[in-house]
Amino acid sequence: MDDLETLALNYIAVWNETDPALRRAAVAKALAPGARYVDPIATAEGHDAIDTMIGAVQGQFPGLTMTMLGPVDAHHAQARFTWGLGQPGAEPLVVGFDVIERGADGRITQVLGFLDKVPAGA
Repeated sequence: MDDLETLALNYIAVWNETDPALRRAAVAKALAPGARYVDPIATAEGHDAIDTMIGAVQGQFPGLTMTMLGPVDAHHAQARFTWGLGQPGAEPLVVGFDVIERGADGRITQVLGFLDKVPAGA
């Protein structure tokens, strides 16, 4: 469980890295080369596409950070967790639920995202 919890926390940190070069390195460290990301709004596959998507979200919500909103629930090679996107200490503007799957090399191979709270017009 600890390694999946760490992987989930590292994944959250990827979303919070605003320096493009550091974010790209963090994406490569946390996600497998062919990793797939899918949620109701976006789909991305591979490091370049996932990095570009994260950068676009950061541009849409400048200054907001992602935080874990509860414990990581994990078994076998997958974990689920709820996260919030907002100003530190304030109620999150966006709330979501992700499931990540860990590959044989220890990196994320798939992210399945669900959005529970999204601002109007987002």
